[in-house]
Amino acid sequence: MVATGSNPRNIESPITLIAIVGPTAVGKSVVAMSIAPELDAEIISVDSMQVYRGMDIGTSKPVEAEREEVVYHLVDVADPGRDFSVAQFKEMADNAVRDVVARGRRPMLVGGSGLYYRAVVDDLDFTGVRGKVGMGGATTGDTSNRELHATLVRLDPEAAREIDASNRKRVIRAIEVARGGGRLISERQDSWVEFTSPYDLIAVGLEMERSLLYRLIDRRVDRMITMGLVGEVRRLRRGGLKAGSTAGEALGYRQMLRFIEGGCTLEEATGEMKKRTRRFARRQVTWFRKDPRIRWFTVECHPGGTGEEIEQGLARAAALALEYIAGKLEN
Repeated sequence: MVATGSNPRNIESPITLIAIVGPTAVGKSVVAMSIAPELDAEIISVDSMQVYRGMDIGTSKPVEAEREEVVYHLVDVADPGRDFSVAQFKEMADNAVRDVVARGRRPMLVGGSGLYYRAVVDDLDFTGVRGKVGMGGATTGDTSNRELHATLVRLDPEAAREIDASNRKRVIRAIEVARGGGRLISERQDSWVEFTSPYDLIAVGLEMERSLLYRLIDRRVDRMITMGLVGEVRRLRRGGLKAGSTAGEALGYRQMLRFIEGGCTLEEATGEMKKRTRRFARRQVTWFRKDPRIRWFTVECHPGGTGEEIEQGLARAAALALEYIAGKLEN
């Protein structure tokens, strides 16, 4: 995936694109919701799972009242029974950016899916990258991570050295690309260090003390279970959601599918969901930290802080982020 190096919107001056990124549960949506009206902005979600209809609880999707307050794009645009590629997302996101700007408003990317974020802000080229291609049993859930990685070693050894065997989705994606006849994933790596955007990018990152983040992740998972995540997954399963599909591999959904199918207890599934979400948050931080354009703001709060104290920390971070963005817009 390489940056095209040109403005895909065919305009003389670059569009200003605001972005708010960071790990799951850090408060990106809260901050974005509070500052979007001040910036006359509409939110374009860069969450790889909020695109799927019906996957609401497990993705912490904005509720109807929030969508009435701030316009959201790229939410509920795909069937969870079908795979949705980053190339499809990029095309839809580019269209959303054009639409927002054409109406005189500002586009604001919000989310924690690093690949989706980079696909849009750096105009990555997915020419030759197709969807699922001849994976056979590799995406049915009956192939172990180790077996999948061994397949990647045979097809693209350079990519295999860069991608950990436990990162099932990236391993599968690299295999798909290798079998699709396009350039290998390993041949596309240079684009990731260029950070060249056709936009006038103003990127904000949110972070917080790790033990606090982990506590919020665990609390979020418990709340999802209480809100009815198991029932949501049962309904989606009846509609075609299955383990091994892109949507079925999403955090929370994979674990709940395993529980529903008798592979573990609810307690085990919940514990696994918490553990994998914490790991995912660490990977998100690592990914976004590589982007030198992101200005980071810390959500200040004691690790054992109350809900009210966390809200106050988010409000302070939002105020600082808004001040920074407004200052960049004036220059």
